[in-house]
Amino acid sequence: MLDKFYKNFQKKSLKERFLLFIGVLFFMLYFILGLFIIFMKNFPLDMSMNYRIAFGLLLVVYAFFRFVRLMNDNKE
Repeated sequence: MLDKFYKNFQKKSLKERFLLFIGVLFFMLYFILGLFIIFMKNFPLDMSMNYRIAFGLLLVVYAFFRFVRLMNDNKE
């Protein structure tokens, strides 16, 4: 599977590789930010725990939505 991904990655132009890298970077950013909001003890904004969990889960779901879109675009 990784061999297929690597060959597909090599076929891409420099612009497409850069956009793939940026897409993966933002997936990780949204995912880590969502977990950070959920599990941080001293959150700087005054939010109740229920709203923090909901907002964190929203960011994690959005990160996976971006990841699925990125993988679908990568197959072409």
